[in-house]
Amino acid sequence: MAPNWFMYFIMFWAFVMIGFMSIGGYFMFRKFLKVLPMRDGKSKLDWQNYWVERSRGMWTDDAKGFLDKLVSPVPSAFRDIARHSIAAKIAQVAVEGGSNEVSRGHCIEGYIRATPKRDYRSLITFLEKEQIDYTPYRHLLNK
Repeated sequence: MAPNWFMYFIMFWAFVMIGFMSIGGYFMFRKFLKVLPMRDGKSKLDWQNYWVERSRGMWTDDAKGFLDKLVSPVPSAFRDIARHSIAAKIAQVAVEGGSNEVSRGHCIEGYIRATPKRDYRSLITFLEKEQIDYTPYRHLLNK
């Protein structure tokens, strides 16, 4: 018969594996929900691609550099995905505002709109640390 500690060791690893599989399943399910079409027939990812493609010629080198600065606190494993979704929101703000190019103001507003409310505290901390003036957009943080 196996020692008692070995059975506890196996049970511990079974719970750890179930936990890891649950976490992975959660993130895969969230990705699946982004691909499902909304009422208009397009998914969230379709709209992100639409806004990025629509604004491709509007991005200046300054705006691209500023976007890279804004996504710098995101962990490198998720940075490309975050850059794409934030760029889509920035592009939407710029296009719907009738602008010919993406400005720093569009970047700040789109960055705030793309950030979930639960992350506003870290967003404000980052903007203040980088000395980025967000006072014209402070009303967006109070919704």
